[in-house]
Amino acid sequence: MPKCPKCNKEVYFAERVTALGKDWHRPCLKCTKCNKVLQSGMMSQHDGMPYCSKPCYSALFGPKGFGHGGTESHKYN
Repeated sequence: MPKCPKCNKEVYFAERVTALGKDWHRPCLKCTKCNKVLQSGMMSQHDGMPYCSKPCYSALFGPKGFGHGGTESHKYN
């Protein structure tokens, strides 16, 4: 029986969600930054950790100056 990477408990077939090459419980598959429960096709990964595609992944790992607006939208060197 596979174990959920988040809670380390067994994942039964009826409750299984497969993402990032692993089997998860639905409530355990959350964005690492904002804790939002993720849906299929609406997530990205970085170093094996799940993130919501927008805004968290884009803001953290996308081009600088993307995703926030306001004073955080541009980075000056």
